[in-house]
Amino acid sequence: MIRRFLRGLNSLLRLAKWWFLVPVGRLVGQIRSTRQITHVWPRGEIALGPKLALFMHFDRRGLVRAQLLHYMRELRDNGRDVVFVSNSRKLKPETLAALQEVCAAVIVRKNIGYDFGAWRDAMDYFNLPRAETEEIICANDSVFGPLLPLGDVLRRLDYAKADVWGLTESWQLRYHLQSYFLAFGPKALRSEAFRKFWKSVRPVPVKSYIIKAYEIGVTGAMMKGGLRCAALWPYEALVRLASRAELEKLIEAEESELGKLDPVQVARKRQVLRIRDGKVKRVALNPTADLWRQLLISGFPFIKRELLRENPASVEDVGDWEEVVREELGADPDQILTDLRGMLKGSAP
Repeated sequence: MIRRFLRGLNSLLRLAKWWFLVPVGRLVGQIRSTRQITHVWPRGEIALGPKLALFMHFDRRGLVRAQLLHYMRELRDNGRDVVFVSNSRKLKPETLAALQEVCAAVIVRKNIGYDFGAWRDAMDYFNLPRAETEEIICANDSVFGPLLPLGDVLRRLDYAKADVWGLTESWQLRYHLQSYFLAFGPKALRSEAFRKFWKSVRPVPVKSYIIKAYEIGVTGAMMKGGLRCAALWPYEALVRLASRAELEKLIEAEESELGKLDPVQVARKRQVLRIRDGKVKRVALNPTADLWRQLLISGFPFIKRELLRENPASVEDVGDWEEVVREELGADPDQILTDLRGMLKGSAP
């Protein structure tokens, strides 16, 4: 009885938040300026190449993780000019010096508008897309990695097959490309749908609205404008990897006494059953959480920070991540472990 009451109360609170806070937040977003920039490097006219990566960042200390510098070097070395956009308000002098070695430009702004506010600010400031712009990648710092060279991933962005690419796609709430990495090709950049969407982005201080209107909404806006959207790691292909054959192997391993007692083995089996149960019931899973293992064994070069830091979806087998990174990718997880030492509170990696 109490649980039912609490569930009902939570539902009412969610509705109140949407019906009250969102209208207020939208009003604030309309009043606020979309320009929240406090510092730009370099000053004056900045030449940018035809392929760009707008890399969004936030850190309360004004620091940039070593892995992010590596990520941006990979983008630069594969022909993208990197525009670094930080919502940290201020960067440490040593951080700015390190960024200047990697990036074509650095924008520092107030922490207003989340990722989409930062990307819009960069596009407005540099008047993007310009006549010569062929590609804009919107990326952020919500991942660990890349754990593998990015060249092969970036070469798969074929704009003859799709106009907008994501790395992964989700069916949660509504179909969308996940926004930690979105790549817009020539047709998308010249479209009215692209122009209208980014013009609509406002610094609304309500995260649930940002998720629905922008993180999910950008894919819908592009498709509504007649643009083709696709993911390099399609959802259905990932779900198929949690196959009956894999489950049979796990069940066979569980037949031994050790297998019955080993919590790691049990967790692996339960997660495969969770994925297959989702398939049967048509329940949308989060690819970068529930399907993290399937992503890595398919050559996906990232792990979401949220998954290792908080695991909000309670994915049972995520304790395996270090082993999978070493054995399946042949990659070194040490930098992730270094970062986790400064992030985790009360839990082990």
